Amino acid sequence: MYSTLIVGRMRPQWSAEVAELFGVFDGTEMPHRMGTRRRELFHYRGLYFHLQDFDGEDGGERIAQARTDPRFLQISDDLKPLIQPYDPATWRSPTDALATRFYHWAANG
Repeated sequence: MYSTLIVGRMRPQWSAEVAELFGVFDGTEMPHRMGTRRRELFHYRGLYFHLQDFDGEDGGERIAQARTDPRFLQISDDLKPLIQPYDPATWRSPTDALATRFYHWAANG
């Protein structure tokens, strides 16, 4: 399984609107097209965390292919006023906001 954690900035009062946008998006076949197995959204003191688990070892290729889909472009546009980059000086795409995993543990079985 491949996981990503995107970090951004979000006002907590926008959490319901962001959740609704993802609820609509996740109700389409887009998560399956991207290989998304699970999505979780968190906020903490003005920070936004977007955790996704994907099928396989590297979901990057499937995500890259999905980025040209109009539904992907639409949710990206809809989220722009709600989610700001963690570091606007270096942000060009969500890949510029990926956290680096430095430890992982999973239960056996």
